[in-house]
Amino acid sequence: QSQLVESGGGLVQPGGSLRLSCTAFGFSLNYYAIGWFRQVPGKDREGVSCINSSGGTTHYADSVKARFTVSIDSAKKTVYLQLNSLEPEDTAVYYCAVRAIVCSSVRDDYAHWGQGTQVTVSS
Repeated sequence: QSQLVESGGGLVQPGGSLRLSCTAFGFSLNYYAIGWFRQVPGKDREGVSCINSSGGTTHYADSVKARFTVSIDSAKKTVYLQLNSLEPEDTAVYYCAVRAIVCSSVRDDYAHWGQGTQVTVSS
């Protein structure tokens, strides 16, 4: 069964760091673009970052640029999102998703999603 599984979320103080993982089971990440999104209750799911399977193309939302870093380990079928200098506004459920080849920040462009991992930034 093909699925994406996120992990690495948790509670962290402002200014702290977390590393999220998104692992593919049952399929390879080759020829996919992998997006990271986040959502808080009552708001739309927001595109955070994206990377293509070669790792040669990355995108970031302006709100996380210079603080978050996306990377891929194709052999492990895992995409990582390093979250640094976390702010309370980063609190959300973080999701990964895949689509064919090209990155997109649009939620509806992705058909295959993980279950999400909660990130809470609070003192």
